[in-house]
This record gives sequence, structure tokens and C-alpha cells, in this order.
Amino acid sequence: MPELVYPPVIAAAKTMFRVLDLKITVEGAHHVPRTGGAVLASNHVSYLDFIFCGLGAHPAKRLVRFMAKQSVFRHKVSGPLMRGMRHIPVDRRAGAGSYATAVSALRRGEVVGVFPEATISRSFTVKELKSGATRMAQEAGVPVLPVALWGTQRLWTKGRPRTLTRRHTPITILVGEPMDPAGYPDANAMTAELKHRLAALVDRAQREYPEAPAGPDDSWWLPAHLGGTAPTPEEAAALDAGPRRTSPA
Repeated sequence: MPELVYPPVIAAAKTMFRVLDLKITVEGAHHVPRTGGAVLASNHVSYLDFIFCGLGAHPAKRLVRFMAKQSVFRHKVSGPLMRGMRHIPVDRRAGAGSYATAVSALRRGEVVGVFPEATISRSFTVKELKSGATRMAQEAGVPVLPVALWGTQRLWTKGRPRTLTRRHTPITILVGEPMDPAGYPDANAMTAELKHRLAALVDRAQREYPEAPAGPDDSWWLPAHLGGTAPTPEEAAALDAGPRRTSPA
């Protein structure tokens, strides 16, 4: 089936990146296989992460089919685009169907993109990972590649206003070495190793990032352990949980 939607969307995104003069650095793209199935497992700090994660596979001339929540597919603007690019809707109330669709795509030789943290990390550190990415890879017999994104949160993230017209922002995309599922006894062991590798890549991207906050009011996008004012992982978990109801005395 010809790709009628994905290439024009990529071309439009690249044009916008040039207009905004985003300073995009991609390293490790040679790890993405040019043929055959693979899972790209990325950290999640921005609503735009799927765009930049997909760029990590573009040098290998691969189009990534991302797993995304079903509501995105119901939107009158994003829905037709998501369907046209053959992304995979995820219904969290009936996840087995989405999982089966992703495994089938991997077996057909597709590259599937997953955010195993499930939601954006408010602390900008790697949260606990769901095991779906590694379970899919093991069932389909394909590698998992950790992908670290950094700088995307400065454009649009949870709890902050969108700054989609921000110019000259550095964006880092690091693609790690592939993980062969045959080398792990089970999905849980592979997930633990994936988190270790992903955290190391994210830490490297953060420490090598070419810009620092302009001042105290600009330090929100840096994690607390590096001197920023982002919530700590514990504070972020409390924010994600929301206010708890208390029983009457």
C-alpha cells in the first residue's frame, strides 16, 4: 500500500523545523535496522515526542508506527492524519487488541514506536516502565532500541503553555544499541535493562545539552537533580496521582 500521508507530513514538519531554526542533533541512527521489525522505546517529556522520535529512524528510511491513545484518533484534525500514517490506537480498557495489532505489524517488518512510561514524565527523569514494549519484541522476535529525547519539553509539555513558535531550541535525539530479546530470560528482566539503558541515555543527553537555563525563572525544564525546578520524581508521582479523597472523620 503506498504511503500517501506520512511523507508529506514529514516534509511539512522538517520545513517547520527549518523555519524555527531548531538545532536538532541525531546520534545513533545507524542502529535502526533498514529492514525488518523493531521497537523504538523512547522516554516521554513532551507532547511532540513522537515527531522527534520518528526523526531518529528517518536516516534509515524507516517510517515509525506509533502506539497512541485512542482519543487522538477521534480528533477531527489529528484523527485522519494518525490513521493515514497507520499509527496504532490504544484503548486502555481493551489493550489486548492494540497489543496484537502492534505484534502483527512487527512481524510484517514494521518499526513500532512506544513510550513505555505511558505518560509524560513531569520530573523529566525516566519513570517506571510498562513491560508492553519488551513483551511485544519477545513475541515478534525483534530488537528493542532505547531512544532518548531532550529539549522537546521546552516546546510543549504537561503543565506548561505551548511555545510551538520558539526559535533556535536545541533538540537531542539519541538512539541506543539494539537489545536482542533472545538475550533475556523474560520480559521483566528485559524491561529492567531497558530502563537502565534509557536512563543512561537521557542522563547523557541532559548533561551534554548545549544550553542552560537563562535564569531562575527559566529553570523549570531542567530536572531537580541537575539544579532545575522541575518536580522531583516523588513530587511528580503525587501530581500524577492527583488529590486524594479523604473519608469523613
